[in-house]
Amino acid sequence: MLFNSINFAIFLPIVFFLYWFATNKSLKLQNILLLISSYFFYACWDWRFLFLLIFSTLLDYFTGIKMSESKNQTVKKIWFWLSISVNLGFLCVFKYYNFFVQSFADAISNFGLHVNPWTLKVILPIGISFYTFHGLSYLIDIYKGRIKAEKNIVDYSVFVSFFPLLVAGPIERATHLLPQIQKKRSFDYDKAVDGLRQILWGLFKKVVIADQCAQYVNTIFNNSDEYSGSTLLLGAVFFSFQIYGDFSGYSDIAIGVARLFGIDLLKNFAFPYFSRDIAEFWRRWHISLSTWFRDYLYIPLGGSKGGIWIKVRNTFIIFLVSGFWHGANWTFIVWGFLNTLYIMPSIIFNTNRNNLNIVAQGKYLPTIKEVFQIVLTFSLTILAWVFFRANNIEHALSYISEIFSGSLFSKPVIIPKILFVLILIFILIEWLGREEEFALAKLSKWKSPFKYAFYYIIIVAIFVFSGEKQQFIYFQF
Repeated sequence: MLFNSINFAIFLPIVFFLYWFATNKSLKLQNILLLISSYFFYACWDWRFLFLLIFSTLLDYFTGIKMSESKNQTVKKIWFWLSISVNLGFLCVFKYYNFFVQSFADAISNFGLHVNPWTLKVILPIGISFYTFHGLSYLIDIYKGRIKAEKNIVDYSVFVSFFPLLVAGPIERATHLLPQIQKKRSFDYDKAVDGLRQILWGLFKKVVIADQCAQYVNTIFNNSDEYSGSTLLLGAVFFSFQIYGDFSGYSDIAIGVARLFGIDLLKNFAFPYFSRDIAEFWRRWHISLSTWFRDYLYIPLGGSKGGIWIKVRNTFIIFLVSGFWHGANWTFIVWGFLNTLYIMPSIIFNTNRNNLNIVAQGKYLPTIKEVFQIVLTFSLTILAWVFFRANNIEHALSYISEIFSGSLFSKPVIIPKILFVLILIFILIEWLGREEEFALAKLSKWKSPFKYAFYYIIIVAIFVFSGEKQQFIYFQF
């Protein structure tokens, strides 16, 4: 059930009505409704994998209780590692088994040994990386004594499977989401309107920007050997906007939908393409994942303590694991490695926290220096995105080599004028709203006639450009 589908447009109002008008007097009934709705939402993708989600939830729920009740540190550790191993085991089998088997077969073939690897003919359960990380953070927080185990099975299950974030995040923490699930919620008109506004902007990003870019990206990347460097460069630029519009659009819709139910989710994007260096970019891109790796991997490894080489080592580990988290393909690992190289100078020279404020804060225009920094950071990001989108390493290298050939200065074969206009409008709105939680929040401060006229324009654009429904990119992770 896609967020930008008719099915979801029917599903959401029904759940909203039942939540605020049929179960509003009982927190327990509201949470039961959210759980049933979440399981129905997930089952619409493939009902068979619903049992895997429920098993993972029950495993972490009972493990958390056993760890909290155990007074023996050894027993507590056994329960902890048992659950961690099972969770990561499922993730590895479904997501990485074929990758490791095929990579091993390819490696030994270099020595003249040929084997026929046995691979699994299974599809990847949607959202497994996200709900697995929900459970892992919960178990780690209990093990470290930061929180106590949740005894209410319904509340914990809602935390893991809350439908807006279930299949593509944001990756939530029990310390942030569980207290909201356990607390009585009353309807907040202003929060609901703000949620609708964010949903609208998320749909615009997805339908008008990401899906329109996808048409040209697919054509160019799938036939890259037929195009000049200038056309391939356009394809890479379009993919940069596609993946941003697609993923941040999903996050906006998820956060907006959650607000309709009185729940605040973690912010996942903060206008990353206006970053002035790579370190700032990663503080603004997929924030819930970046902070998850920071808190549960980088800091336990020693973080920034212990000298520059420890910091460099830990940074390498974080980015390589992040690349591998995204998918079982060497292209993602190279993408992570490239970003490691990008950020390394700022780590070594301790300049990674130079740009903590919003660019051109309180101003309409950036300085010349800031423009140069933004363009350079965006250009490096585009280059890395080629590996993210390419079919394999060879495809990415040939794609990039053609971009840097003499054909870069030829006239592009594909020049979608309407898409250029849409992207420019999109950038302008994002720039004007960069100091807000999301770009369209800026419109709430406009005078009513202009504000509502702009809303109508966005709604019309969504309907005009809505065609064949495109799956969200991050569903594959």
